[in-house]
Amino acid sequence: MTRYSLILGNKTYSSWSLRGWLLARQAGLDFAEVVIPLRRPETRAEILKHNPAGKVPTLVEDGQPIWDSLAIAETLAERFPEKGLWPADARARQVARSVTAEMHSGFAALRQALSMDLSKHVPGHAIGAEVQADIDRICDIWRDCRASFGGGGDFLFGDFGIADAFYAPVVTRFRTYDVKLDDVCEAYCTAVTAHPWMQDWAAAAAAEPRAPEFD
Repeated sequence: MTRYSLILGNKTYSSWSLRGWLLARQAGLDFAEVVIPLRRPETRAEILKHNPAGKVPTLVEDGQPIWDSLAIAETLAERFPEKGLWPADARARQVARSVTAEMHSGFAALRQALSMDLSKHVPGHAIGAEVQADIDRICDIWRDCRASFGGGGDFLFGDFGIADAFYAPVVTRFRTYDVKLDDVCEAYCTAVTAHPWMQDWAAAAAAEPRAPEFD
C-alpha cells in the first residue's frame, strides 16, 4: 500500500501549501499532514528533513519526496488519470497547463502586496498600478476559461481541477483585501470559496494559533 504524507506550512498564510493540499484531496490520497510553522529560526532546517529545496509543500510518496506544487500536480495527474486533475479535452488541457504555469511563475506584484492571510479582512487596502495589472490579467484568464471551457460546472474548466487549485489562494487574497470584481469573477470566487475542501482548509486555518511573525 502506498503511503503518503504532505509537508505544509501554516494554513492561514501558506498559499503554496494550499495548492498542494487541494491537489492531494482531488487525487483522493489518504495522507498524513505535517505542518511546519513558517518564518521561525528552525523552519528551514525542519523542512530540509523532508526535501532538499527547503520549501513547502512536499508530497512524500513511500519515503520519496516530490517538491514544488507544479511537480506535485503533474505527478498526481499521472498517478490518477481517472480523477480528472487536468481536463479531458486536449485544447482545454493545453490552456489549463498554460494558465497554471502562468500562475506558478508570475504575478509577483500581487503576491508581494496582497499576501495570503485567512485571519484578516482588509477593505480599502491600497492597490498600486502593477498589482492592478496582475488583478486584471487574472480576471481575463478567469473570464476566458469560464467562457471557453467552463460550461460543465462552476470552475475554470467545468469541474474543479489543477488550475483551480493554483488560483484558489488568489481567491482568498481577493476576499481578504475586498478586491472588486465583475459578475463572472465574483461568481467564480464564490464557487471556489464554497467548495468543501476550501471550507475544510479554512476551518483548520481558523483553529491554528496566531503567528505574530506574520503581522
